[in-house]
Amino acid sequence: MNIIETPIEGLLIVEPRIFEDSRGYFFESFSQREFDEVVGRTVFVQDNESKSSYGVMRGLHFQRPPYTQSKLVRCVRGSVLDVAVDIRKGSPTYGQHVSVELSEENHRQFFISKGFAHGFVVLSESAVFQYKCDEFYHPEADDGISILDKSLGIDWQIPTDKAILSEKDTKHCLFKDFDSPFIY
Repeated sequence: MNIIETPIEGLLIVEPRIFEDSRGYFFESFSQREFDEVVGRTVFVQDNESKSSYGVMRGLHFQRPPYTQSKLVRCVRGSVLDVAVDIRKGSPTYGQHVSVELSEENHRQFFISKGFAHGFVVLSESAVFQYKCDEFYHPEADDGISILDKSLGIDWQIPTDKAILSEKDTKHCLFKDFDSPFIY
């Protein structure tokens, strides 16, 4: 696997080695041994998958301590813009974000360590999105920041007035009103 560092510590783009021939392609989507060697020891305990249509926005989600999560995400069908926002108090990149297009064509994955709010928008007609988590889902620790907060400066690449959000995601606070439980 090829690791691409981003401008924010704790966020990495993972590109698998793809073997193509006249029959199609093959790649290892995950190897615990190689991931540990290249990224660091992370034990994933839960895999999730969602299917969404164009314009669906999910996020910006995270779990509060003690149930924080690191995630390894990818899009296996279609295309999404995936975003992680640094919410670690004291971080030199606090409030900044990295966005990555993940698609069935580029096979890229995005590793998001603890201390980031995470979200995505579907850019294609539909998308199937998968993610591995190193902590189980705990509804009592579920939290978020408004995915439409303009102060974060995220270019979602779609008209946000056409975005489709869950009721829960419309109720998250703005970043300026957010009191982060994460310390850098």
